[in-house]
Amino acid sequence: MATQYFTATSLDGYIADEHNSLSWLFEVDDDGTSERTIAEFISGVGAMCMGATTYEWIAANEPPENWHKSYGNIPCWVFTHRTLPAIPGANLRFVSGAVEPVHKEMAEAAGEQHIWVLGGGELAAKFADARLLDEIIASIAPVTLGSGAPVLPRRILSSRMKLVDVAQMNQFAQLRYQLAD
Repeated sequence: MATQYFTATSLDGYIADEHNSLSWLFEVDDDGTSERTIAEFISGVGAMCMGATTYEWIAANEPPENWHKSYGNIPCWVFTHRTLPAIPGANLRFVSGAVEPVHKEMAEAAGEQHIWVLGGGELAAKFADARLLDEIIASIAPVTLGSGAPVLPRRILSSRMKLVDVAQMNQFAQLRYQLAD
Protein backbone atom coordinates (compact mmCIF):
# COMPACT_ATOMS: atom_id res chain seq x y z
CA MET A 1 0.00 0.00 0.00
CA ALA A 2 1.27 3.46 -0.93
CA THR A 3 -0.04 6.98 -0.41
CA GLN A 4 0.04 8.63 -3.82
CA TYR A 5 -0.53 12.17 -5.04
CA PHE A 6 -1.87 11.46 -8.53
CA THR A 7 -2.55 14.70 -10.33
CA ALA A 8 -2.41 16.66 -13.55
CA THR A 9 -0.50 19.91 -13.81
CA SER A 10 0.20 22.60 -16.35
CA LEU A 11 3.71 22.82 -17.73
CA ASP A 12 4.33 25.80 -15.43
CA GLY A 13 3.25 23.89 -12.32
CA TYR A 14 -0.40 24.71 -11.60
CA ILE A 15 -3.22 22.25 -10.90
CA ALA A 16 -5.97 24.86 -11.22
CA ASP A 17 -6.12 28.32 -12.74
CA GLU A 18 -6.53 31.57 -10.80
CA HIS A 19 -10.31 30.91 -10.58
CA ASN A 20 -9.76 27.38 -9.17
CA SER A 21 -10.99 25.96 -12.46
CA LEU A 22 -9.84 22.77 -14.16
CA SER A 23 -11.49 23.62 -17.48
CA TRP A 24 -8.06 24.12 -19.08
CA LEU A 25 -7.30 20.46 -18.45
CA PHE A 26 -10.30 19.19 -20.40
CA GLU A 27 -9.33 21.27 -23.43
CA VAL A 28 -6.18 19.17 -24.00
CA ASP A 29 -6.61 16.99 -27.09
CA ASP A 30 -6.71 13.41 -25.84
CA ASP A 31 -7.52 10.14 -27.59
CA GLY A 32 -8.82 8.57 -24.37
CA THR A 33 -5.37 7.59 -23.10
CA SER A 34 -5.72 9.73 -19.97
CA GLU A 35 -9.15 8.32 -19.20
CA ARG A 36 -7.83 4.75 -19.42
CA THR A 37 -4.79 5.62 -17.31
CA ILE A 38 -6.96 7.22 -14.63
CA ALA A 39 -9.36 4.24 -14.61
CA GLU A 40 -6.42 1.86 -14.23
CA PHE A 41 -5.01 3.95 -11.37
CA ILE A 42 -8.39 4.16 -9.59
CA SER A 43 -8.79 0.38 -9.77
CA GLY A 44 -5.92 0.13 -7.25
CA VAL A 45 -7.28 2.80 -4.87
CA GLY A 46 -8.87 1.75 -1.58
CA ALA A 47 -9.30 5.21 0.00
CA MET A 48 -8.92 8.79 -1.16
CA CYS A 49 -8.94 12.34 0.10
CA MET A 50 -9.22 15.84 -1.26
CA GLY A 51 -9.40 19.41 -0.10
CA ALA A 52 -12.55 21.51 0.05
CA THR A 53 -11.74 23.49 -3.09
CA THR A 54 -11.33 20.32 -5.18
CA TYR A 55 -14.52 18.87 -3.72
CA GLU A 56 -16.47 22.08 -4.38
CA TRP A 57 -15.24 22.18 -7.99
CA ILE A 58 -16.34 18.57 -8.57
CA ALA A 59 -19.72 19.21 -6.91
CA ALA A 60 -20.31 22.37 -8.97
CA ASN A 61 -19.09 21.06 -12.33
CA GLU A 62 -20.01 17.38 -12.45
CA PRO A 63 -23.46 15.81 -12.26
CA PRO A 64 -23.85 13.88 -8.97
CA GLU A 65 -24.12 10.54 -10.81
CA ASN A 66 -20.61 11.07 -12.19
CA TRP A 67 -19.16 10.65 -8.69
CA HIS A 68 -20.21 7.00 -8.53
CA LYS A 69 -19.20 6.46 -12.17
CA SER A 70 -15.74 7.92 -11.51
CA TYR A 71 -15.00 6.77 -7.95
CA GLY A 72 -17.47 4.00 -7.22
CA ASN A 73 -17.85 3.45 -3.49
CA ILE A 74 -14.24 4.37 -2.58
CA PRO A 75 -14.34 6.08 0.82
CA CYS A 76 -13.32 9.72 0.50
CA TRP A 77 -12.18 12.09 3.23
CA VAL A 78 -12.78 15.77 2.42
CA PHE A 79 -10.59 18.17 4.41
CA THR A 80 -12.56 21.32 5.18
CA HIS A 81 -13.14 23.92 7.87
CA ARG A 82 -16.71 24.62 6.85
CA THR A 83 -19.93 22.72 6.28
CA LEU A 84 -20.24 21.39 2.73
CA PRO A 85 -23.20 19.65 1.11
CA ALA A 86 -22.73 15.94 0.49
CA ILE A 87 -22.89 14.58 -3.05
CA PRO A 88 -25.76 12.06 -3.02
CA GLY A 89 -24.54 8.48 -2.97
CA ALA A 90 -20.89 9.40 -2.36
CA ASN A 91 -19.02 7.59 0.46
CA LEU A 92 -17.82 10.80 2.18
CA ARG A 93 -16.31 11.83 5.50
CA PHE A 94 -15.80 15.55 6.16
CA VAL A 95 -12.77 16.17 8.38
CA SER A 96 -10.47 18.94 9.56
CA GLY A 97 -7.18 19.13 11.40
CA ALA A 98 -3.96 17.18 11.07
CA VAL A 99 -3.51 14.62 8.31
CA GLU A 100 -1.88 11.95 10.52
CA PRO A 101 -5.01 10.59 12.26
CA VAL A 102 -7.00 10.75 9.03
CA HIS A 103 -4.24 8.91 7.18
CA LYS A 104 -4.49 6.13 9.77
CA GLU A 105 -8.26 5.81 9.12
CA MET A 106 -7.67 5.88 5.38
CA ALA A 107 -5.00 3.16 5.63
CA GLU A 108 -7.40 0.93 7.57
CA ALA A 109 -10.10 1.49 4.95
CA ALA A 110 -7.72 0.95 2.03
CA GLY A 111 -6.36 -2.38 3.25
CA GLU A 112 -3.81 -3.56 0.68
CA GLN A 113 -4.86 -0.95 -1.88
CA HIS A 114 -3.42 2.53 -2.33
CA ILE A 115 -4.44 5.84 -0.79
CA TRP A 116 -5.04 8.60 -3.32
CA VAL A 117 -4.42 12.21 -2.38
CA LEU A 118 -6.53 13.72 -5.15
CA GLY A 119 -5.98 17.41 -4.51
CA GLY A 120 -5.14 20.06 -3.93
CA GLY A 121 -1.51 20.86 -3.74
CA GLU A 122 -1.61 22.25 -0.21
CA LEU A 123 -3.23 19.05 1.09
CA ALA A 124 -0.64 16.90 -0.70
CA ALA A 125 2.05 19.11 0.82
CA LYS A 126 0.69 18.43 4.32
CA PHE A 127 0.99 14.69 3.67
CA ALA A 128 4.56 15.23 2.42
CA ASP A 129 5.39 17.35 5.49
CA ALA A 130 4.12 14.54 7.72
CA ARG A 131 6.24 12.02 5.78
CA LEU A 132 3.07 10.18 4.77
CA LEU A 133 3.32 10.73 1.02
CA ASP A 134 5.06 7.86 -0.78
CA GLU A 135 4.72 8.88 -4.43
CA ILE A 136 3.99 11.84 -6.65
CA ILE A 137 2.53 10.93 -10.03
CA ALA A 138 2.18 14.09 -12.10
CA SER A 139 0.78 14.21 -15.62
CA ILE A 140 2.07 17.35 -17.28
CA ALA A 141 -0.29 18.97 -19.78
CA PRO A 142 0.91 21.04 -22.74
CA VAL A 143 -0.49 24.30 -21.41
CA THR A 144 0.81 27.17 -19.28
CA LEU A 145 -1.49 29.08 -16.94
CA GLY A 146 0.77 31.80 -15.57
CA SER A 147 -0.83 31.62 -12.13
CA GLY A 148 -3.20 29.56 -10.04
CA ALA A 149 -2.97 26.77 -7.47
CA PRO A 150 0.55 25.28 -7.40
CA VAL A 151 0.95 21.55 -7.87
CA LEU A 152 2.93 21.25 -4.62
CA PRO A 153 3.58 24.46 -2.68
CA ARG A 154 6.49 23.10 -0.64
CA ARG A 155 10.18 22.76 -1.03
CA ILE A 156 11.05 19.08 -1.38
CA LEU A 157 14.67 18.59 -2.29
CA SER A 158 15.93 16.06 -4.83
CA SER A 159 17.55 14.06 -2.03
CA ARG A 160 14.00 13.00 -1.04
CA MET A 161 12.72 12.33 -4.56
CA LYS A 162 13.66 9.54 -6.93
CA LEU A 163 12.35 9.45 -10.50
CA VAL A 164 11.10 5.90 -11.08
CA ASP A 165 9.09 6.19 -14.29
CA VAL A 166 8.41 8.46 -17.26
CA ALA A 167 5.58 7.77 -19.68
CA GLN A 168 3.89 9.51 -22.56
CA MET A 169 0.10 9.61 -22.58
CA ASN A 170 -0.73 11.22 -25.91
CA GLN A 171 -0.20 14.95 -25.17
CA PHE A 172 0.73 14.38 -21.51
CA ALA A 173 4.10 13.45 -20.00
CA GLN A 174 3.67 11.47 -16.79
CA LEU A 175 6.42 11.58 -14.17
CA ARG A 176 6.45 9.23 -11.19
CA TYR A 177 8.60 10.03 -8.15
CA GLN A 178 9.06 8.00 -4.99
CA LEU A 179 9.59 10.05 -1.84
CA ALA A 180 12.06 8.96 0.81
CA ASP A 181 11.40 9.50 4.52
